[in-house]
Amino acid sequence: MLRGHPGDVVLRRLPRLLFGLFVMSVGISAMVVAGLGLAPWDVLHQGIAAHTGIAFGTVGILVGGVVMLGWIPLHERFGIGTVLNAVVVGLMIDAELAVWTAPEQEWVRWAFMLVGPVLIALGAGMYIGTDLGPGPRDGLMTGIVALGFKTWLVRGAIELGGTVGIGTLWEAVSIGPLVHVFLHRFALEPVEPAVLNPE
Repeated sequence: MLRGHPGDVVLRRLPRLLFGLFVMSVGISAMVVAGLGLAPWDVLHQGIAAHTGIAFGTVGILVGGVVMLGWIPLHERFGIGTVLNAVVVGLMIDAELAVWTAPEQEWVRWAFMLVGPVLIALGAGMYIGTDLGPGPRDGLMTGIVALGFKTWLVRGAIELGGTVGIGTLWEAVSIGPLVHVFLHRFALEPVEPAVLNPE
């Protein structure tokens, strides 16, 4: 189902949504160049990229399309935020990884790894909070949360995966609580039905 908003609402919230997506992309790219382990979803993306030659961010775009099939039984609505997340984040990551190089200093790599999930969660809280539609993977989270489960628990369960590196473990255990905090901090008021469907 399409999440529809009046044009003025979209225009007012679009800058925050785009900035949130940018912050997310920087967090993901930071973890990639740190080389200390990626989030489980990104482990999948990196593996597919390595075997196909497709750019990392582009793989994320393609996988996001497949993930959205899981929205069907959850009756999750998509919106402009869904489309922008599915496409823009992947393109931003490809652009960032094209110019970033792996840090030589070990402490810088660890700093990138530690701050990565914080930026991912901060960006998620900002863009989901605009109520313009969650991205493919976040739509799974919000759809399951709508069934009555806690945000931190659902996000943590979705992220649990392989043990590729310390960064994988750090992201898996930190992302749920961080998204929970930032989503509640940055959530804007939902648009009233009367505004969406004026008489």
